[in-house]
Amino acid sequence: MWDFEPVQQLGFKNIYQDGRAVGFQILHRLPYYRGLWLSMSKGWSVMVDGELFPREAITVTLKGITYTQDEAAQASDVLWGKLDPLYLNVAKPGGLEMGVHQVTVNWSQRVSYGAPEPDAPRQTGPADPDRPRLLVSEFGDGNSTVDLVMMSGPQL
Repeated sequence: MWDFEPVQQLGFKNIYQDGRAVGFQILHRLPYYRGLWLSMSKGWSVMVDGELFPREAITVTLKGITYTQDEAAQASDVLWGKLDPLYLNVAKPGGLEMGVHQVTVNWSQRVSYGAPEPDAPRQTGPADPDRPRLLVSEFGDGNSTVDLVMMSGPQL
């Protein structure tokens, strides 16, 4: 069952390689009313507990295939269906500690109709002035901030 928010509790977990946590994963639901070609995505940014991760640290997995964000921007033959789970894989040595984390994902898209907004940067983000805000210059205000629970902490 999908949560209402695009950022899902289901799928929030650490990623392990050779028994060591190398990062974490977030399930991101398509917040668009229909499917979208993956190349129509302008990219994702991820912030956890105030730590903003660089674009290069984030890959996406859709239908079992993992893409860098630059590769996803070129994947014009890959359809992200409305109900297809997309996983954001974030490199972070040691992963995340067990417990509650404030997770913000910003996603923006190109639309196949309508005039684009000007490229002038603008601030978007949570309404709480004490929380960090992401600077974006893409179409749409794609921020989604939720508290998620990491069920298992990193292995040392």
